[in-house]
Amino acid sequence: MQFNTKLIPFAIALAFAGSAGAQDIIKIGHVAPVSGPSSHLGKDNENGANMAIADLNAKGIKINGKPVKFVVQLEDDGGDPKQGTTVAQKLVDAHVQGVVGHLNSGTTIPASKIYMDAGIPQISPAATSPDYTKQGFKTAFRVVANDNKLGGTLGQYAVQKLGAKKIAVIDDRTAYGQGVAGEFVKGAKKASPGVQVVAKEFTTDKATDFNAILTSIKAKNPDLIFFGGMDSVGGPLLRQMKALGIKAKYMGGDGLCTDALPRLAGDAAANGVVTCAEAGGVTADLQKNMDDFRARYKKQFNQEVQLYAPYVYDAVMVMAQAMIEAKSSDPAKYLPYLANIKYQGVTGPISFDSKGDIKDGTLTLFTYTDGKKTKMEVVK
Repeated sequence: MQFNTKLIPFAIALAFAGSAGAQDIIKIGHVAPVSGPSSHLGKDNENGANMAIADLNAKGIKINGKPVKFVVQLEDDGGDPKQGTTVAQKLVDAHVQGVVGHLNSGTTIPASKIYMDAGIPQISPAATSPDYTKQGFKTAFRVVANDNKLGGTLGQYAVQKLGAKKIAVIDDRTAYGQGVAGEFVKGAKKASPGVQVVAKEFTTDKATDFNAILTSIKAKNPDLIFFGGMDSVGGPLLRQMKALGIKAKYMGGDGLCTDALPRLAGDAAANGVVTCAEAGGVTADLQKNMDDFRARYKKQFNQEVQLYAPYVYDAVMVMAQAMIEAKSSDPAKYLPYLANIKYQGVTGPISFDSKGDIKDGTLTLFTYTDGKKTKMEVVK
């Protein structure tokens, strides 16, 4: 076999030129339900991840002196635990260096075991069930307050500020829905041992007809109904409450507390009827950062932030910062830096306790006025 020796120097030159401009690829997985009833929230999360990846690459980041390029592998878990574990294994097989997700507690918790077994750090931007971090997995983190705080705070608020004495509780049987509803009841009873829970009912996260549940509840004449679940169910439920003439106040956690709720509930989300809490939120001194993020988001995607996009954005940034500090994108090497991170995000300061929960997590209480989600106060 003969070689064309004239081509060899040219080939070598090309090889060197290619290697000189080469970048290490860092792959971060992102999982959210972009199909199913919560797809609007899942897409919101994806948008937040894409913004963060674009911003990281625009900065020309180097890790241990070498240029890197961040890419995101987007996966859909449909809000289904089985699908969640399937895509988790897919990300492990793709050798991602970290995962941001999932959105729902019911998918986050089973997926977390797969990431833990593979040694891949996971930051959930939205899952609030305490069970996620109670497992003791060193790879599991979250950037929002958990249901112990969220549900408990809402329970206290229902009794102390809204004067609730007779409460009905409905949950969607998901890990999130049951968890936040349970903590709500604990918080209400702690605030006032004499408060009556006159009904405990449940539905599903895909239900559309609540007539039987609400007819039973109406007979017990509660002055407040708490729903543990997402807006895709909670909105139509509120609409049917009004149709049945139920005049109780309505309350829920962050899954209910979205800009889409008035659209889903129609005029049933009238002024002052709904009180909800979002896991997270910024105090006045940090509001400009959040406002700037929301303005950039709207300009890029031509829509408002739905709920969790800023937390997804911060979760990606926190993961990247840990890699920078560790001088490595190897999960085993940057994981200890992630556990000890101190990062100022658009959602506020981020650091984690020994379980992986965010330290000093905030909550924001909202109501709805003239069809718009309206902030009431930020609670630490």
